Amino acid sequence: MTTPAETSFYQTLPLSSDLKLRRRFMVVDEPLLGNLRFGLLLEVLDKVAEEASLKYVNRFHPEARVVTAAIDNIFVRRPADVTRDIVCHARINHVGKSSIEVGIRVEQPGEPANHIASCYFTMVARSGMGEGAVSVALPPLDYADGHEKERFGKAVARRQEYKQQQAALHEPPSRKEYEMLTRLHDAQENPGFCGHLAGRLVTDAWERMYPEQENVPQKIFGGYLIRRAYELSAICSELVAPNRSIIAAVNRINFFHPVRMGDKLHFTSRVVYTNGSFVCVEAGIERISRDRTASALSNSCLFTFVNVDDKLNHQPVPQVFPTTYAEDGRYLAAHRSYQAVVEHHSII
Repeated sequence: MTTPAETSFYQTLPLSSDLKLRRRFMVVDEPLLGNLRFGLLLEVLDKVAEEASLKYVNRFHPEARVVTAAIDNIFVRRPADVTRDIVCHARINHVGKSSIEVGIRVEQPGEPANHIASCYFTMVARSGMGEGAVSVALPPLDYADGHEKERFGKAVARRQEYKQQQAALHEPPSRKEYEMLTRLHDAQENPGFCGHLAGRLVTDAWERMYPEQENVPQKIFGGYLIRRAYELSAICSELVAPNRSIIAAVNRINFFHPVRMGDKLHFTSRVVYTNGSFVCVEAGIERISRDRTASALSNSCLFTFVNVDDKLNHQPVPQVFPTTYAEDGRYLAAHRSYQAVVEHHSII
């Protein structure tokens, strides 16, 4: 049996020495704290998770491949320095019947060491092509020491927590939540109301998928899709963030349907919730087939941004006001997700 330590996979981004790569990862070409394109890092992390899990899967199924099912959480601890190397250390924490949880620690070694983020990807092992593709069974890991068993326990707890969160989304508002929504609606009835209405805080974009974006046969690389969703969501967050908006957490990204070459994609991002200095943006990707006979939600994402000044000090953002039933639902879902993040995890 394989131990988690034997599944370790490393990738280094040599930003200190590769000036062309550094420029590609810069947000702006000027001195700026946290001047790193996080969307591009997301694309790298998805590939790292794929490589780490594929290395394990191919030991038992040489012809199998892996696809991203979800990005469970990414918590940004500290801003990255674009002039220093970034090391991504991936390790498998848990193996289910055909699913794999890959944990990735993103850091900048040296003095002082900089722990940028912790990430958790769920990958699924598949075999075959098209409609004939099936999931393949995987053997479990052997947890040799206390640290590995602890990581395994946390992976199981994260799965259970996600199931509970999904169940909670279908629960009606509590009395406290109902009163919160009522206050937001009542405020809109006041003469002279000039607050930020959620229905107006929306951005969208269209894009067609081409062969150069192919990853596994006939399918588009998921990392590219989430980078594009993130970049549009970052722009959307600026509709309410008066200073500078940077990422604090990726609450969840789900991959529902594969995207194929020739598909048209409709990206939509909405500011759905604000609290203090934080902005929650919900993003969806709808795919429309090349022959326009099929359409489906390919991905759903929830990003939490924080509004900061030039020294990365938190700055307040305006209240967002939902108006419709659908906006109430998005506001409440983001409120619950935000509470779960800030209560249990340290973020930037």
